[in-house]
Amino acid sequence: MYDRTFLIKLVQAKMPFGQYEGRYLTALPVHYLEWFARQGFPSGTLGQQLATMHEIKINGLDDILKPIIRMHRNSRS
Repeated sequence: MYDRTFLIKLVQAKMPFGQYEGRYLTALPVHYLEWFARQGFPSGTLGQQLATMHEIKINGLDDILKPIIRMHRNSRS
């Protein structure tokens, strides 16, 4: 089933480990996402989010996230 809040959660998520720990997933560099694509994305929600960011970035679709970021990034408590 499709999660309607997936993109909201995606723009609010931060990298929990590694070189880019603490950085928003939307701010991860393409080369890092490409590395995950080659090595394998982690399982679970984080893996889905990273794979989605990879597809968004390699297809030049970053602009679709801007309104979601404006509306939802600062709304987290």
